[in-house]
Amino acid sequence: MIEDVTDMSSVKRGNGIPPELSSCHTSLVGGYVVEGHIPVEAIQKLLSEKPAIKGIAMPGMPVGSPGMPGTKEFPFEIWKLGEEGLFMTI
Repeated sequence: MIEDVTDMSSVKRGNGIPPELSSCHTSLVGGYVVEGHIPVEAIQKLLSEKPAIKGIAMPGMPVGSPGMPGTKEFPFEIWKLGEEGLFMTI
């Protein structure tokens, strides 16, 4: 289901996304929050490993990430939500 929301900041706050990990898209997938232009490999890892975290986030709109134009310029760092630390680098 896709839902258009006018106040995304309240959606992000309500799902525990800190401003420094915020992006333009917020999804709920398999009971997890997925924030940003996350590569499918990270979502597959999240759903297969089922870690005890709130979700994952990739802040900003990195060039070359899914849905963004251009060629990937640097590794994508995907962060844990609800726990400090890096989830993975792609």
